[in-house]
Amino acid sequence: MKKVAFYTLGCKLNFSETSTIGRQFEEKGFLKVDFQENPDIFIINTCSVTENADKKCKKIVKEAKKISPDSYVAIIGCYAQLKPREISEIEGVDAVLGAAEKFRLIELLDGFAKVQETKVLASEITEAKSFNNAYSINDRTRTFLKVQDGCNYGCAFCTIPLARGKSRSNTIESVLASAREIAATDVKEIVLTGVNIGDFGIVEGKRVERFADLVFALDEVEGIDRFRISSIEPNLLTNEIIEFVSRSKRFVPHFHIPLQSGSNTVLRRMGRRYLRELYEDRVSKIKTLMPNACIGVDVIVGFPGETDELFLETYNFLNELDISYLHVFTYSERANTRAVEMDGIVPLKKRNERSKMLRILSEKKRRKFYEENLGNTFTVLFEEDVEDGKMHGFTENYIRVAAKYDPMLVNELKQVTLDTINPSGNVEVREPEMVYERH
Repeated sequence: MKKVAFYTLGCKLNFSETSTIGRQFEEKGFLKVDFQENPDIFIINTCSVTENADKKCKKIVKEAKKISPDSYVAIIGCYAQLKPREISEIEGVDAVLGAAEKFRLIELLDGFAKVQETKVLASEITEAKSFNNAYSINDRTRTFLKVQDGCNYGCAFCTIPLARGKSRSNTIESVLASAREIAATDVKEIVLTGVNIGDFGIVEGKRVERFADLVFALDEVEGIDRFRISSIEPNLLTNEIIEFVSRSKRFVPHFHIPLQSGSNTVLRRMGRRYLRELYEDRVSKIKTLMPNACIGVDVIVGFPGETDELFLETYNFLNELDISYLHVFTYSERANTRAVEMDGIVPLKKRNERSKMLRILSEKKRRKFYEENLGNTFTVLFEEDVEDGKMHGFTENYIRVAAKYDPMLVNELKQVTLDTINPSGNVEVREPEMVYERH
């Protein structure tokens, strides 16, 4: 029985796909093992959002060959689609598979027999037309369920359409079937993932369903306590969806909404499909209906043409907005994007200074959000995540809490009252009642 290990870089979508490919291997009689357990085969699922992700891939290959020098190493994921030839030259790589090939790697790699030349199986991205269903299982308390793939937007800084192809989706019926399968495994929370999740509903190039209707249907699935929307574009987060979540049985009050810039000038240069006024309106609508809702924001600093004044527009806009945390990305040049040809390049030192400013702002926003919720009672899904005798979990509105370890609470939902913020920045709770068998 050959042993196979997986390593995933990047987003929740990649985790859902790695997990699904892992199950394919197990069904074919392979033994799935940890990275350090001398595997015969390594499958590395890559990301290419930043230059740093490319370097990480090279480092992981090097570590894999240290652990198991005679192993077979296959690279899949976004980096593999964008730069297959470049990866094929990394010492130790046996195969590179693109977006259209990665779900067929067991049949394509012919028993994982090593040959002298690195196999490169990466068609043009136009060949990635089908939707491959995927979800993560047994990896953590929450499951990532892929409902959509690819993107038709073509923002000036983004390589995702080149790496994943055009927008395409699962069907509502198929997503519901997956959700029921997941429910049968005792998972309590499903996170819906995709590249542009709000664009759900395109099958074979035609819109046949809507994301809102998927949300309505999932809310009726028995056996899942929580659904969380991973990330949704502001122009696709409609009042209909916000209003539904506010009264939903299962969808939690947590929204992650990419902004990228708080300057309309920069948003237009980026080719985004909204202006800051719409973003402000979405935040206001959410907070009016769900005052305790958590709102996360993606923002890019140092985009070409972002002057000091335009950056301050972003900083001040975010500072005044009722949001909960930021994911800050330092702009990095990516080949074959419109942005790489633009003038107004921001020096790297300045990009890093701006990133630091926004990361400090994020910590302030998160702490303020946590402080505003102290004294309130929420439901926490506890995870098998223990540090210094404390276990951790998240409330429905994505506050990370710490409580005294109790093995009976792992993967359980418990009502707790938020008490204080500890030195690590997590919220201590008034201890949940211990679970005892009463006779």
